[in-house]
Amino acid sequence: MSIKQRKKDHVKLTIESDVQYTQSTGFKDYRFIHNALPEVSVDAVSTECTLLGRTFDFPLFISSMTGGYSDAGAVNAVIAEFCEEHNLPFGVGSQRVMLENPDETESFAVVRERAPSAFIAANIGGVQVAEGLPNDDIKRLIDSIEADALIVHLNPLQELMQPEGDRNFKGVEEGIAALIDNSPVPVMIKETGAGISGTVAERLLEQGASVIDIAGAGGTSWAKVEIERSPDSNDKNAFDNWGMPTLDCLHQVHPLKDHYDFEIITSGGVRSSFDIMKALCLGADFTAAAQPVIKAVVNDGPDGLAQLYSQWKRQAVTILTLLGCNNIGDLGPKMLHKIT
Repeated sequence: MSIKQRKKDHVKLTIESDVQYTQSTGFKDYRFIHNALPEVSVDAVSTECTLLGRTFDFPLFISSMTGGYSDAGAVNAVIAEFCEEHNLPFGVGSQRVMLENPDETESFAVVRERAPSAFIAANIGGVQVAEGLPNDDIKRLIDSIEADALIVHLNPLQELMQPEGDRNFKGVEEGIAALIDNSPVPVMIKETGAGISGTVAERLLEQGASVIDIAGAGGTSWAKVEIERSPDSNDKNAFDNWGMPTLDCLHQVHPLKDHYDFEIITSGGVRSSFDIMKALCLGADFTAAAQPVIKAVVNDGPDGLAQLYSQWKRQAVTILTLLGCNNIGDLGPKMLHKIT
């Protein structure tokens, strides 16, 4: 099966099939502590947040999923225009297909055409980096969308569940180190939904990673996605819930801030403004989501995305007010009560 068809299948399955983890992200284990004397004005509450030195209107990175087939260009265009209008960061899906087939470049390049000033991140897989990414390819990844950062995604679970997936993960860490040395833009490392542990995060930080997107378990299970694509697999259901819950990852990675200069994005099952605010209380610098955004766009177009974002932002302002916070920087762990 071609990479183009695989990418198309991935998007279709994540929005139409039951491919979510049954294990929890951990967000439900925390409850906000209500402040009956908030002493703030709703009109003065700010949801602005910074990432890689840039200030955004809301702490939501629209995470990587789409690119590399014809319909993806249309989805990317909608998201890019929205991010341009609302000052949000955006990451394209894996550009591997673009490196192998230059004809697919436009499905990625459209994002910069529609979002001339937005923060956009390029994206390539860890296995491709391990194979030794030539400087010319690094330049193509970045220049095709005039990228502000470059994401390396780690997805060994997903690859192992794919009949056509990669099987050799040797050299990824060394490849990341070389990429960081050669990249003209900051390098962000993300998982695809099985999580980054504290141990792995430290290895990545030793190589110079600027951002760790923990991408924990609890949202889309890429094991389930791949099993849906290959229903005759002998591993059906065995790895559906493999991975570290999102907040377990955050608890492990956050203490590394005492020793390394980096930023944490919390993703993996972020499905509401409540999840976003809890992650920020617990030490995340930013959050990210893909599935609910892609679903809104595919099902209801630009209006669907606008409605989703408006709801999340409105509720975030209400949460900040009820916690007595004027801005994101006022959030902290003392504003949460752990239920279990």
